[in-house]
Amino acid sequence: MACGMMCGVRRVVVVGLAATLLALASSPVALAGYPDRPIRVIVPFPAGGGGDILARTVMAKVAEIMGQTIVIDNRAGAGGNIGTAAAARAEPDGYTLAYGTNGTHAINQTLYKSTGFDPLNDFEPISRLTEIALMLVVNPALPVKSTSELLAYLKANPGKLNVATAGNGTSSHLAAEMFKTATQTDFLIVHYRGGALAMTDLMSGQMQMMIEVMPNAMPQVEGGKLRPLAVSTQIRWPLAPDLPTLTESGVDLTVSAWDAIFAPRGTPAEVIDAFNSATRKALENPQLKLTLLSRGARTTPSTPAELRAHVEAELKRWGAVVVASGAKVD
Repeated sequence: MACGMMCGVRRVVVVGLAATLLALASSPVALAGYPDRPIRVIVPFPAGGGGDILARTVMAKVAEIMGQTIVIDNRAGAGGNIGTAAAARAEPDGYTLAYGTNGTHAINQTLYKSTGFDPLNDFEPISRLTEIALMLVVNPALPVKSTSELLAYLKANPGKLNVATAGNGTSSHLAAEMFKTATQTDFLIVHYRGGALAMTDLMSGQMQMMIEVMPNAMPQVEGGKLRPLAVSTQIRWPLAPDLPTLTESGVDLTVSAWDAIFAPRGTPAEVIDAFNSATRKALENPQLKLTLLSRGARTTPSTPAELRAHVEAELKRWGAVVVASGAKVD
């Protein structure tokens, strides 16, 4: 009886403390030991493809740094939309993340009527991973040994060259459309269901030219099965210093693909920071950098804010190219 108002205060404090402890216990943060179990990274592409290999290569080093297993979960389909949408709906607890690219997080938003996710509002950006060069390659039987010779050939044979792409709306397709506009040339664009099939026909001579991501093109170039003419990046590729850029070759075009790591919206900032720190440390590893360069990818670690700004800019850039090309997937 004597406690009166003080008992009421104690009850409020105790109830408030209990609510706070309950919130902390049920919160997805529980960061004391994060990560204390395996992390799943959804890669929205088939196992063994270029994106899958890059994701596995980087995540293996991140796992080593974090001291926890990272499991790659391949969820292919619809140009990456199926897996990316699944990642967007995952529990935002830091144990399901998304591997994204300029395809999933930029091109597809204009290319598809509906992707099932919003790249800006459904995800928390973590870090960019790499910039992926594209390479202008031709079948060795084509009588050209430089980009200038290719342009002369295209102008002398309008509409006769067959140019392969990895599919409608892919980086290789849109790069070919950009090349056509930049050079004011005409050629037949042929879409394949994936870069591997396109490469097969390019090497056989059914196709004569392709502007493909370097991880897919480089092995065929090194094997002497394709002739490289130029790279699409701003500067020459470090491991192919004799190969000029498109700009140096007289084509006003700079374009590259990219990949990054994202978390579902609502993932705690502490989780984002922890994974960002481990990812950036991994991307500074000299051996990993060299391995990625050999596969046509240059490490580009970033802050979450820098990745968000990058996605915003890329949505506009690739969206404009998709609209100009008339590409559409229902």
